[in-house]
Amino acid sequence: MPTVLLVRHGRTTANAGGILAGRAGGVRLDAVGRGQALRTAERMAGVPLDRVVTSPLERCRQTARILLEHQADTPASTTDQGITECDYGQWQGRSLKDLAAEPLWKVVQTQPSAATFPGGESLAAMQARSVAAIRRHDAEVDAQHGPGAIWAAVSHGDVIKSVLADALGMHLDLFQRISVGPASVSIVRYGPHRPEVVATNTDFGDLSWLRVAAPVGDAPVGGGAGPGPSDDRDAPQSS
Repeated sequence: MPTVLLVRHGRTTANAGGILAGRAGGVRLDAVGRGQALRTAERMAGVPLDRVVTSPLERCRQTARILLEHQADTPASTTDQGITECDYGQWQGRSLKDLAAEPLWKVVQTQPSAATFPGGESLAAMQARSVAAIRRHDAEVDAQHGPGAIWAAVSHGDVIKSVLADALGMHLDLFQRISVGPASVSIVRYGPHRPEVVATNTDFGDLSWLRVAAPVGDAPVGGGAGPGPSDDRDAPQSS
């Protein structure tokens, strides 16, 4: 199956101000966030993407545009409501400091599967529609471009954490153990037997090795040899 790069948007003005932006309009990347998105785009420049899917919210579309600008060939791109931010309802627009005093805060931290935001969405519903969207796009990319294809989904912290939890076989109540920073890249492959989580929350490092990554199959006992060189020019020459 293909490889999906789960990219969180760069830092926003709301992130910097400690505000839960949710689905509010007009929340854009700040200067730091633009720099983070550029760094991620440069990391991914050597990875030929076959599709870029983004949350419709502006901060994700900004991040996706920067990624696309650094691709040698422009891949197909689309927005998908399925990977948009959680609907935080009445929590949207409030400071995280104030929200930490709410009784629901503890539920979100310790039993997120039971958390439903007042006037909004449950975390369980967020995970269900996000995972469904990612798996649907992955199947479409596989059908169109084959199992060696690579694509990117640009989304939000809680969304990506929930997708990773599903791929790891973790109960949603454990998803707060996963960290997903601004403009980080996490890597998943959905194989015939199980998903393979290749990396989570990476901030640095060239990703061109993904071009020659082996398809998902049986897990190598002992861990295997890891990815090979990105091309023959990088391989050691015998004398």
